[in-house]
Amino acid sequence: MADGIYVSMCGAVARSEQLDAIADNLANAQTPGFKAARPAFESFIPNGAGPQQDKHYPAAVATGFDLRPGPTQGTGNPLDIVPGDGLFLKVRTATGGTAYTRDGRLTLDPERRLVCDGKLVLSADGSEVSLPPTGAPRVDANGSVWAGNQQAGELGLFRLQGPVDRVGPALLAPGKGGSAAPAVDGSVRVGELELGNSSALEATVQLVTAQRIYDASMQAIQTYRQLDQRAVEVARSK
Repeated sequence: MADGIYVSMCGAVARSEQLDAIADNLANAQTPGFKAARPAFESFIPNGAGPQQDKHYPAAVATGFDLRPGPTQGTGNPLDIVPGDGLFLKVRTATGGTAYTRDGRLTLDPERRLVCDGKLVLSADGSEVSLPPTGAPRVDANGSVWAGNQQAGELGLFRLQGPVDRVGPALLAPGKGGSAAPAVDGSVRVGELELGNSSALEATVQLVTAQRIYDASMQAIQTYRQLDQRAVEVARSK
């Protein structure tokens, strides 16, 4: 019965990883720029298994990220934006690296540099976007940043290609084999924000389904243990 226990255990571990991903999606359903995680599953035969091996072991082998746009919410704020056509803003992280986000809640730091959630927003060439001391800040539909009637810079808009990794709640970075390319003729929608692309209802249904499958795997483990114990008791009685 040991093989059955191992198969059920692998299933429980895989579903546990799925539960973690779904719970994160649910918690961030209203987080601007959040992209849902989608675990991928695969069954495998253990190395060294003989020709009579008839059991396949499940596993969560990778986690992809759904880059589809989420629902938008109007704010009327001239510094709230939604990058158009699946594009991403480029920001500098606390460690000095760079990441990409669709969180368009732009503000100014004390030095009048454009920031997003405390991270410096970068132009296409990687430079900071700084505004002069006076003039009301705003962004136009072309991604140009203005202070009053004076143009202060342009937002860097990028398209992510290939695999991506999550480096923050609403931050992504190119994964192994992935890249980020500057967009040609990128645009933004002003006065709006894009929320997470996993709805609370969708995540709740997925959570209930995954939890039931996890519970079934745990019950299977208990059943196999009871069968093993029964087999030992029968062998002792002979």
